[in-house]
Amino acid sequence: MTSSLGTFCRAGRQLRRRVLAHRRLLAGVLALLAVVLGLQAARPPAPVTAALTVARHDLPAGAVLTAADLTTVAVPPRAVPAGVVRRPTGRVLAAGLRRGEPLTDLQLVGPGLTAGHPDLVALPVRLPDAGMAALLRVGDHVRLLATDAQRGTTTTVAPDALVLALPSDDDATAAKVSSAGVTSALGGRLVVMGLPESLVTLVTSASVRDFLTYAYPN
Repeated sequence: MTSSLGTFCRAGRQLRRRVLAHRRLLAGVLALLAVVLGLQAARPPAPVTAALTVARHDLPAGAVLTAADLTTVAVPPRAVPAGVVRRPTGRVLAAGLRRGEPLTDLQLVGPGLTAGHPDLVALPVRLPDAGMAALLRVGDHVRLLATDAQRGTTTTVAPDALVLALPSDDDATAAKVSSAGVTSALGGRLVVMGLPESLVTLVTSASVRDFLTYAYPN
């Protein structure tokens, strides 16, 4: 019994001597641990982000969007623009898009094109001359003119039409004009115009009866 007690005491003294011999090292380790824990406690929480769909590469006007054209980035919630489109695949671009730009309803062919223009409606109009239509840019204001080939007269059918979109028209061929002045439905280039609702019927009738062209206002 006495021998066991003595052995225990000797082991205790040896442990105490070892602890005292390494007390500076232990103190340093504990201090370092305290600093690490303090830094972790003071670290701000991870920022809140939102997923935003953007163009993976430059896209031309009229492109039909596919999954390969899009990617998702994390941005602060306040950086998400109004009218962002969550599922844009299969939609048609109304205007060109640069790599990294987000997709909103204003950039896609659809009802959103007239956002900000409550006095206008979006009307697809086929211009018979594709080369002439290629000069247009989204945002242009033009005067729509209708020429009657039989009578040789030209009238203004829309004094201030806004170009809202220029969808691609891969199947379009050169415009063909019959002896009656009617253009082929497959020719030319389709342009989405913003017009007052009161002019929709007049422009629609002229587009199937006359040769449509445009002029830039002064």
